[in-house]
Formats: sequence, C-alpha cells, structure tokens
Amino acid sequence: MLVVFGIVVLALVLFVTELLPVDVTAIFVMVLLMLLGPDGLVNLTHISAAEGISGFSNPATITVLAMLILSSGISRTGLVQILGRKMAAFAGTDRDRQLLATIGVAGPVSGFINNTPVVAILVPVITDLAHAGKTSPSKLLIPLSYASMFGGMLTLIGTSTNILASDVSARLLGRPFGMFEFTHLGVIVLLVGSVYLLTVGHRLLPERVPVEEDYVREYAIEEYLTEVIVDPSSPLVGQTVAQAIDCATRRPRDGRTGTDGDGEAELDADILQVVRDGEEFIEPLGRKTIRAGDVLRLRADRDTVRRLIERDTLTLTGHPPRTEAELEPDAETAQTLVEVVIPRGSSLAGKSLASSTFRQRYDANVLAFRSRGETVRDDMDRRRIRVGDTLLVQAAPDSIDRLADTDDFIVAHEPSQPHYRTEKIPHAIAIMVGVVALAAAPWGAVGSALAGVTGVGALAALSALSMPILVTALAGVVAMVASGVLEPTEMYEAVEWDVIFLLAGIIPLGIALEQTGGADLLGGLVATTGAYLPAIGVLWVFYMTTGLFTGVISNNASVVLMLPVAIETAHGVGANPFAFVLAVTFAASTAFLTPVGYQTNLFVYGPGGYKFSDYLRVGAPLQLLLSVVTVLGIAAFWGL
Repeated sequence: MLVVFGIVVLALVLFVTELLPVDVTAIFVMVLLMLLGPDGLVNLTHISAAEGISGFSNPATITVLAMLILSSGISRTGLVQILGRKMAAFAGTDRDRQLLATIGVAGPVSGFINNTPVVAILVPVITDLAHAGKTSPSKLLIPLSYASMFGGMLTLIGTSTNILASDVSARLLGRPFGMFEFTHLGVIVLLVGSVYLLTVGHRLLPERVPVEEDYVREYAIEEYLTEVIVDPSSPLVGQTVAQAIDCATRRPRDGRTGTDGDGEAELDADILQVVRDGEEFIEPLGRKTIRAGDVLRLRADRDTVRRLIERDTLTLTGHPPRTEAELEPDAETAQTLVEVVIPRGSSLAGKSLASSTFRQRYDANVLAFRSRGETVRDDMDRRRIRVGDTLLVQAAPDSIDRLADTDDFIVAHEPSQPHYRTEKIPHAIAIMVGVVALAAAPWGAVGSALAGVTGVGALAALSALSMPILVTALAGVVAMVASGVLEPTEMYEAVEWDVIFLLAGIIPLGIALEQTGGADLLGGLVATTGAYLPAIGVLWVFYMTTGLFTGVISNNASVVLMLPVAIETAHGVGANPFAFVLAVTFAASTAFLTPVGYQTNLFVYGPGGYKFSDYLRVGAPLQLLLSVVTVLGIAAFWGL
C-alpha cells in the first residue's frame, strides 16, 4: 500500500511539474507498477503484466478512441463551423448576443461531440466574431471553454471523463452510465452556469486582448523589429536568406546552440522579409539570394542589431514597422500575422522551434509566443513548446492555410479557403444519431412491448440485448469511412494518442489502489468526517476535493484516483455509492479553476491573452455555485 501511495505521489509531482508529458508520465507509472508486481522484480503492487496493460484494452480507452474519430468526422464536414457562422450572423456586434451565441452553440453541441474538438473548432470562429464586433476575445473565450464543459455533462459521450467514470463504476459497482443517465442534471448545470456567465462571469473577465487588434502592439514586439540595408561590402551579399540567418546568428543548421569560433555567443535574429526596389518577397524566402541594396526586415533586440551591423556591414534605415498594418502592407501579396495554438497531439509539443525545424517545414516565422501566461520574444528557438502555447506567426496566406489544414495547430482565425466536405453533412449526422440512438435505446422495454403486441415470444429476446456505446461507436467509425465522411488515413490523424496513452497508463494505478487496500484506507479516513458532517456534506467535500485535484492534474487521472476512494467512503458513511460516483464525475468534468486542469482551458489561454489568475477569478465563484447545485441535484435525483 505504501509503495502504491509513493507511486501516486510521484505521478502527481510529474503531472504538476510537467517534467514529462502527461502521456509519458502515465506510461512510466504503468511500467513501474508492473516492475514492482508479480511478473516484475518484486511483488509489491499486485499488478501483473496482464493487468498493467489492461488499460489498452479497456472499454473506456477504446470508446474514447472511437469518439475522437467520430468527432473528427463531424468537424471535417464543416457542420460546427457552419453553426458558428450562423451564430456570428445572429450575434452581430452586440456583446451580450455574442456571449449568448457562444454559450448557446458550444453547450448543446458538446453534449454529442466530444467537447475538446468542439472548442478547437470554435476558437477561430469566436475570435473572428469578437474582432468583427469590436469585442475583446478575452470576453468570449473563457465562456466558450466553460460552456463546452457544461455541455459535456449532457450525455455519456460529451467528454472522455464520463466514459472513463462509467467504466470504473461498472467495474466497482456493476452500474455503468446510460447514454442519458445524468442529462436532467446536466441541463440544470448548463442553465445555471450559462446564467452565471451571462450576468456575472463576463464582468469579472478583463479585456486582456485589445478590442482594436494589433498583434505588433499586443505582443509588444515593436522593439524587436528593425530594417537594415545590405551594404555592397557586406558578407551577406550572394548568400540565400537561409544561409544569411545561419551566418549572421552563428547558429548551426541543425538548430543546436553554442558559440562561434571566436567564442562569441550566438545571436538571436530572424530575417522576416526582403524588400528590393519596392517589391516585398515572400515564400519561399529561405532560397532568396540577398543583393547589395536589399532592405532586410529583422526580428532582433537592439543589442543584437548593433552587433550584426558591426559584423556584417549593414546600415539602419528609416523606421521599423511599428504596427501590424506596416508589417503587412498588402494582405493580398505580403506575409500576414496570425496566432496559432498548439493542441494535444501536435508534433511540436515538447520540442523547440529549432528542433522541430518550424521555419523550414512551414515557410513561416515565429515573432513571439505566449506560454503559461508569459510572452516570449527572444531566445525562442531554444524554448520548449507546450500544449496550449500560442505562437504569433508571420507567413504568406497560403502557408497559413496549410497550417490550418494540419492537426499540429489551431489557427486562431478561420482559413481563407477552408476545405470541408459539406456534402457529407447528412451522412455524418445520421451516423451520430445512430450511434447515440442504438446505445440509448431501452431494448428490454422494446422487446417486451413487441412480444406483447405481436404475440411473438421470440421478440422477448430483445430484452436481453445490450448495445454498449463501445460497439455503436466502433460501428459508427466504420460507417463514416464507408460513407466517405472520413478517409481511412484520417482515422489515425483524428486520434489524440496522448489521451489514449494517458488513459491506458493511469487505469492500472486505480486498480493498484483497490487491490492493495489503499482505496479502503483512504475511504475509511474520509468516512470519519461522517461523524461531524451529514452524508450530503461528505458528498460536497468529495466534489470540492475532486475539483481542486483536477485543477493541478488531468481530469482523467483525477477520476481514476478519486472514484475508488469515493466509493469506499460512501460505504463507510452508509450512503449511496453511485451518488458519490456522480459527484466525482461532475467535478472532474467541470474544472474551472486553472488553465491546466482541463484541455479546453488551455486552448483559449493564449488567444484570450489570459493570466493564470483570470481562471481563478471567474472560475472560483462558478465552482462554488455549481458544487451546491450539483450536490443538491444528485441528492434529489438519485438519493443518498
């Protein structure tokens, strides 16, 4: 038991500090449990090799995988984007209507499409809506994330947390969730949360991003933009832009850091544009040969510029671009600025700009980026990029479109030429309706009714028929590929593999807690509060504890760790254990307090320009309000 507790503490430290990606941490925990199990070095955890890898075949893991693919199929038809544009048409420039439209679309849609991709799809739609209506995106993006969490509690498939909790409940209590098990309470949470955001929440949100958007000023990069003329005697004459960048900064082509041959520290600079005879050259900029008299637009601090001028025979000229309009004078032909968000599963997550060869792969320059509330403007090539970071990218319009077409980025503005399979919308809707209907249908009642009406006793066999969401979801995946909604290769691109590995790796930890008696011990300790609190008070404590826990680790990890303890506590105080399962599930799926507690919060962190404290300011009153509403609702609907 002590060994398993030690592994839990180690996992929590790694989750909080992000020394390793969350999925790598989960796999490390899984391996550690097996090494210290009966098939490993010494049997301390009671986790065999079969149990250690059971997370990969767990119904929750496979169901989440299938739902991610189904959600991707919906998004590729452009259905959510169409709803977003209709929302924009309804909202206009009125802030209250914009907020109402944001919540009104994100909430209900998230009940039937996994809420994480819903937010990823709607971030650019909401950002464009805010800018068109002269509203700060900061006023709309946290409400977008929160509304998607409300909506995720409308059905079993709204969020991966629900699916995982259903599996744990089935294993420990023999009672999985039905498709609409808690929809009535979910509707109440959605309505109460929406009223809070519409009346109080948006007033607590500061306008972090200026209403008049100007990325140059917003990211405060004016001091990092400079124009220089290449003198005839400059060693840069005759070199390509790519060679000049490497030469001028003394940076090896493989992106490694170090010093030049004279021991001079490498410089941090980028050539953003080349202007020759009044003509601005765009991609592929790296292969453009520099000539005497060319004007180079640089991103570099003042000290770096001074050293470049002294070393490479350059001359300062005019004034550097001070606004976005000056940096991109002709949107038709010049490079443009756009924000891109790093989602889970991005190939850039965990890498630096240098190691990912970003500039070469995407024909784009990063001028600055936001990471966990900090704006980074220098030494960017060596900084590790994390999920939720927002990059300010300069590139040609077609390069921006290519960025939008990959799963590595969420472009914070809709692409100029979106590629959607709108003709497949009816197929996608029919498939999703079939998946939900087949999993939700009361087959027992249907069989008995048909047998009674027709007199055909064989129809009573329907009463024994069970159609798990796992089966219907996988059938839906096959149907989407067969109908052309998805290409076969797109199935693999749709899966957020870090989520799958997180689930597979963390599930054995919950099993270890149960098998070593750790869950019993913790449950017994918490149950002692029953001597001072009524059962509903203990239930509230579990809700708040899970919410705080989820604020620092992933929602899925908190469910796996908290549910066994909650069930044991319920037995200890003589309460309904299913009520405690629901409290933990709702609390883990509605984590408002921090940007790292829930992935949708990370998606809006950078585009909204938020600080960590913004989530606490808006989320703490909401968390407290919903703790009362949810706990009272559980007690009323399911009893204690």
